[in-house]
Amino acid sequence: QVQLQESGGGLVKPGGSLRLSCAASGSIFSIHNMGWDRQAPGKQRELVARVSARGYPTYADSVKGRFTISRDFAENTLYLLMDNLKPEDSAVYYCRNLGLGIWGQGTQVTVSS
Repeated sequence: QVQLQESGGGLVKPGGSLRLSCAASGSIFSIHNMGWDRQAPGKQRELVARVSARGYPTYADSVKGRFTISRDFAENTLYLLMDNLKPEDSAVYYCRNLGLGIWGQGTQVTVSS
């Protein structure tokens, strides 16, 4: 059974940085595209970043140039480095295995002064 567990969320001031981590159990982490979704209150969940099985990233326009997605195949871990955070980045962030269509439980990110 594949499980995803996020960590690294918290409260940060505008302009600050956070790094989210997603530990993936199971042996098929390396063959699937992975991504990070977020959902703010009253808004639809959106995919903000994805990385292919070969490590090629793509980003939503809203985070391009500020967020960096990466994956560590040896550690079965997905990362999201978020720089220059804005209040509108506040949301619950979910790790997603795009191939299997499963999500973790999410981690809260709040950007506020």
